[in-house]
Amino acid sequence: MALADTGIKKAKPRQRPYSMGDRGGLYLSVTPADGKLWRWSYRYEGKEKRLYSGICE
Repeated sequence: MALADTGIKKAKPRQRPYSMGDRGGLYLSVTPADGKLWRWSYRYEGKEKRLYSGICE
């Protein structure tokens, strides 16, 4: 299921960090301090890699 703009804006912090995933390895990580960070998981030469992108406001 694709991440929608409204769902991202409504994401509230919890006691523990959590993620909202999308297909293809893209997900939004939400921290207890209300930080939002885009992450992308992928494989390169058989190893899992992660790419972190700017903070979502």
